[in-house]
This record gives sequence, structure tokens and C-alpha cells, in this order.
Amino acid sequence: QVRMQALKCFSVLAFENPQVSMTLVNVLVDGELLPQIFVKMLQRDKPIEMQLTSAKCLTSMCRAGAIRTDDSCIILKTLPCLVRMCSKERLLEERVEGAETLAYLIETDVELQRIASITDHLIVMLADYFKYPSSVSAITDIKRLDHDLKHAHELRQAAFKLYASLGANDEDIRKKIIETENMMDRIVNGLSESSIKVRLAAVRCLHSLSRSVQQLRTSFQDHAVWKPLMKVLQNAPNEILVVASSTLCNLLLEFSPSKEPILESGAIELLCSLTQSENPALRVNGIWALMNMAFQAEQKIKSDILRCLSTEQLFQLLSDSDVNVLMKTLGLLRNLLSTRPHIDHIMSTHGKQIMQAVTLILEGEHNIEVKEQTLCILANIADGTTAKELIMTNDDILQKIKYYMLAAMFCVSNLVWNEEEGSQERQDKLRDMGIVDILHKLSQSSDPNLCDKAKTALQQYLA
Repeated sequence: QVRMQALKCFSVLAFENPQVSMTLVNVLVDGELLPQIFVKMLQRDKPIEMQLTSAKCLTSMCRAGAIRTDDSCIILKTLPCLVRMCSKERLLEERVEGAETLAYLIETDVELQRIASITDHLIVMLADYFKYPSSVSAITDIKRLDHDLKHAHELRQAAFKLYASLGANDEDIRKKIIETENMMDRIVNGLSESSIKVRLAAVRCLHSLSRSVQQLRTSFQDHAVWKPLMKVLQNAPNEILVVASSTLCNLLLEFSPSKEPILESGAIELLCSLTQSENPALRVNGIWALMNMAFQAEQKIKSDILRCLSTEQLFQLLSDSDVNVLMKTLGLLRNLLSTRPHIDHIMSTHGKQIMQAVTLILEGEHNIEVKEQTLCILANIADGTTAKELIMTNDDILQKIKYYMLAAMFCVSNLVWNEEEGSQERQDKLRDMGIVDILHKLSQSSDPNLCDKAKTALQQYLA
């Protein structure tokens, strides 16, 4: 009893606590390290509660970085013990705790996901979690039936969580999960469960599986997964909304057959409203989904996005404190401004505001990636037939472009400078990248600074 209480205490202390975990991993008890004692408690002849709690301690220590994921005590002891807890022979409470702990253990590690997926037919074993309460329970077993009903939600939640962790990275595992009996139907049903916890776990599972290009094209289409997903997005707590909108981002990729019907079901309005959320994750997902939607889209869709989002909101997003929101907004702009007719059309209606936005970013204190995206947007605008004029008549922007060209020229000069060690290798690499051709063109520039810098860099190749 005392050992069990101590174990439970360690389990709680170590959970998501690297400091405690790092301390525990080095604790000696009668000359034996604590993790070794936990491993002994995983043995099959020990009480189930002891096995489970020891596995939870080792799992928490592993997730906190105190024990490596490839340590034999995790791969050969903890993981198999948790898979055992998922079997039919165990009590419902044990199966729930076993699956949830295993989901946490393997959540971020590809190798552990692979090992778990081929241990004791786990993927098939989990399908049984959906078969409670069993409708064929005899009347005499009414107590058991009541017990089953109470745990049905917890079982489904645990199974969805573990499937989500198993399918987080590996394409073959996702395929196996989806091919498990009625799996897509179970997920779709899970999206409309009365229990919020089950709904969240079902959405997480769907999100994990939606990372598969193959499944987006097949199972997701066959089961029209987008319909219940859109329903979830209409009215759900933020916790569910974040995962559901992430899933929608994947369903809106250009190769996804769900993209068209999602568009037709009023997704633009929904996504634009997400970009106004106070929750940064929802803002990112809203703009990310719009960015995916705009990729290689027809002009009408692009115009609808701009109209619905409004230039005011666009400016709001471009001055967002979250750099992810800013990057995705620039990505959206870049996708909107592609193909000449579209560039000219959008710039004819929103040119002034877009040029203001571009100037705003280039003048701000932003990281290199942000400035790079912005310059790519300018390159797209310059590709337009009439849109070009908006750059040519904007001296501010032209000065910025010149500034970045000069900065790039200084950088190239420093890299190819002959007197520096290793200059030959650097020169060769830049030549292979086509930099020398660009230098030749710039040496004809009418701007004296740019022309001189290009010539200086070229001389290093001749010296």
C-alpha cells in the first residue's frame, strides 16, 4: 500500500515537470536507481495498478527528457506493458488509462509510434474500444451494462487519442488505422458526440489522419468528412475549433477533392471570421486555410476572399503581434497575386492598400523571412502588365528594392572576395547558382552604386 502511494506521488510529480524528472532519474534506493525499480514493478506478476502507475512514471520521465525514447526500459518494458493494458482481458478503467498513457508516451516520437503499431495487433485491438456497451448483454448482467455505459465515452476518447498519436507521422500506420473496421464512420460519428472530450479526441484523430495525401484523396472523400467538420466549426469551444480548423487547412490543399464542396458551403465567411478571433492559434488557422484556398484558385474565389476579409482586416493581420499570423497573411497575399490577369485585376481594385501594406512591412522591424515574403509579393506585382506601374510610380518602394539589391551585392562581394580563405569554393557555388549571370546584368545598371558593386564582385572572379 505504501509503495503504491509513493508510486502515485512520483507519477503526479514527474508529469510535465523536467526538473523533478531529472532529479528522480538519478535517485538511488538501496543502491538501485529509481527507474530500475519502476521497471521491476512493470513485471506481469505485479498487481495491475502497480504496473500501470510505474509505466506512467516512466512515461512522464521520458516525455520530460529525463529518459531517452530509445532507452530499452521504454522500448522493451514500458511500451509493451501499456499495450498489454489495452487488451480485452483488462478492466475498462485499466484499458482507458493504458491507452491514454501510451498515446502520451508515443505522441512526439516516430520510432515509438512504429513500434507500438506492430505490438500485439494494437491497431485492431483498439477497434474493440468502440464496441461498448455491448447490445447483447444479458438482462441478468444489468450491473455490468450500467458499468459499460458509464465507460463507453472514456473508451472512445482513449481510442481516438491513441489512434491520433499512432498516425501522427507514418503513412503506412495511417493506412492501417483507416482500414480498420468502420474507422471513418466511427470518427465521423465521434464529431457529433454529446461528450466534448470525445468530440475533441475524434477531431484530433481526424487531424492526424488528414496529414495523408492519399487518404485526403480517397477515404476522406468517400465519407464526405468535410460535412461534419464544417458543422463542428459552426459552433464549438475554442479547444475543438483550433484542431478542427487545422484539419480544414489540410482539406483545402490544392490536391484535395474536398476543396470544392468546402468552398461552396460558405467556408470563406467562416474562415474570415476566425481571423478576427482573440485566440492567436485560430487567427493563424483561419488565414492559413484562406492561403491554401487561394493557391491556384480562379479569380472569383480570390476576389471573394479579398471582399470578405476586407482591407481593414488585412492591415490588422499584417500588424499582428504573432509572427505566424503575419507570415501566413503574406502567404495569402502572394497566392492572391499570382497569374497576370489576376494580379492586374486585384491591383486595379486594391492596389493602393496593398502597396501601403508592403511599404509598412519593409519599413518595420521584421525578421528576414518576413521581408523575403514581402519582396516575393513585389516580384509578383512586377509580373503584372498594368500592376507594374504601381511599383514604378512609388519611389518609396523603388528605394527599398534598391536598398535590398545593394545589401545583397555587399553580401555577394564579401563571399567571393579573393583574399579570403575558401573563396574559390564559394565562388564556384555562387556561379553554379547563377549569381555570376545576375552580376553581369547588374553591371549594366544605370544606378552607379549598383553597377560599381556588381563590377567589383565580377573582378574577384577574374583575379
